[in-house]
Amino acid sequence: MLGPLILAASRSDRMRRLISAAPATKRVVDRFIPGETVDKVMPIIEDLTNKGLELTMDVVGEDITNPEQAAAARDTYLDLIDRLKHLELGERVEMSVKLSMFGQALDGGHDLALANVRPVVEAAAAIDTTVTLDAEDHTTLDSMFTIHEELRKDFPQTGCVIQAYLFRTEADARRLAGNASRVRLVKGAYKEPAEVAYQQKHEIDKAYVRILKILMEGDGYPMIGSHDPRLISMTQERARQAGRKLDQYEFQMLYGIRSDEHLRLAAEGHRMRVYTAYGTDWYGYFMRRLAEKPANLRFFLRSMLSKS
Repeated sequence: MLGPLILAASRSDRMRRLISAAPATKRVVDRFIPGETVDKVMPIIEDLTNKGLELTMDVVGEDITNPEQAAAARDTYLDLIDRLKHLELGERVEMSVKLSMFGQALDGGHDLALANVRPVVEAAAAIDTTVTLDAEDHTTLDSMFTIHEELRKDFPQTGCVIQAYLFRTEADARRLAGNASRVRLVKGAYKEPAEVAYQQKHEIDKAYVRILKILMEGDGYPMIGSHDPRLISMTQERARQAGRKLDQYEFQMLYGIRSDEHLRLAAEGHRMRVYTAYGTDWYGYFMRRLAEKPANLRFFLRSMLSKS
């Protein structure tokens, strides 16, 4: 029940000011977001890759109100890619992008977002890595999938994200699995109406398992975004049943959550990619992490009450 309230708070300017000003907030935010600048996150990238992990990098920020901000977001990713070039890590470090950051919600936003994301995808390909288009609320998905298909004409390695709680996602998964796409499957972290999305956890979990089966039996590359031990075990079993080798799918988990599990899966030979966000506009991302899992909220509240 708390999840919808937290998601509502993520859109409240008043709550943003209150939470941002709280002394304990920085300690908690640092758990999920290792830095605000590319200089701060470069040592994190080197440390995690040295431990056998892979990463997908997300520059946080979605409240774009003009084309200049969208262009600045594009340039931030291009700066990140330029810095990654010197590490020569290739696809071990990819990028995740939200098309809202590239102007998708502005007038003419579909074309603007495509124009802004294309040079990021091109630059990523030039250093032998790729980009995954994050899913946002359901009203943006047709545009996202159209941009995904357009980019794949020249960069077939471009990935996308699907969300298990949406009714449409099983059909989307069949289409994507049939055309050999890289697909990250997540449960979903936006507040969606009952007309388009499952509302109960058990319904979402069942949908997740159905879609997992579709992806594993398809021709694409599944990227399993979950911290749920049961779903991780089920993924391994579905992969074995589908005859997939360990390098034919991967797990993805958030930076700061179940870090020991990251290392365990990597030690077993799995591809384990850590979703690592950074940037100054962290509020919306942070609130969705609290909404996704009660343990995250308890951690936050304990820190707020602590004097340390």
